[in-house]
Amino acid sequence: MYLQLGQGEVLPFEDVVGVFDLDHVTSQKRTRDTLAAMEARGELHTLGGRLPVSLVVGQTGAWLSPFSSVLLCRRLADERWE
Repeated sequence: MYLQLGQGEVLPFEDVVGVFDLDHVTSQKRTRDTLAAMEARGELHTLGGRLPVSLVVGQTGAWLSPFSSVLLCRRLADERWE
């Protein structure tokens, strides 16, 4: 199964490391530094024309999604229990 991240981007469930609310994780300097380093290496991807509200970390990179972390986690839970 796949997690729809926005703008047609999908990530296999088994590759999802974590889904985070962007406002909460970016309050830490270490996280902001890590995201800046990932962006410099081309491992951070911004999806959609809207303001990103969640961070999805995968085994191959990270995505800033316009979908809320609650919605993305609900999608993961719904698909895993079917």
